[in-house]
Amino acid sequence: MSRQYYETDDLQDFPNIAEYASRQGEKFFEYYDAATSAGKLTEREKSLIALTVATVRHCPYCIDAYTNKCLSLGVGHDEMMEAIHVGAAMVAGDTLVHATQMRKIVKKKEM
Repeated sequence: MSRQYYETDDLQDFPNIAEYASRQGEKFFEYYDAATSAGKLTEREKSLIALTVATVRHCPYCIDAYTNKCLSLGVGHDEMMEAIHVGAAMVAGDTLVHATQMRKIVKKKEM
């Protein structure tokens, strides 16, 4: 069985996510376009951010889309990997900081 749950061709269906909720879909795409278009940050910078978020959030569709977007904007694989390492470090830090809860409970029980 070589079929995967995530199909590359499904990425092409993304524009149709508003099919059963057109008003919400229109609002989403309006927001998405505003958020991902160049502003104070360049399109290149935003694409690297999007690729990093896609990777730490484990979205194969977004990883596909933003890897290709980064490549089209001249972003090198070394830059993409560096950005992904920033995301990985943030996730690790976010995970470890939550150990504060465990430590507080342990200290309270040891009193």
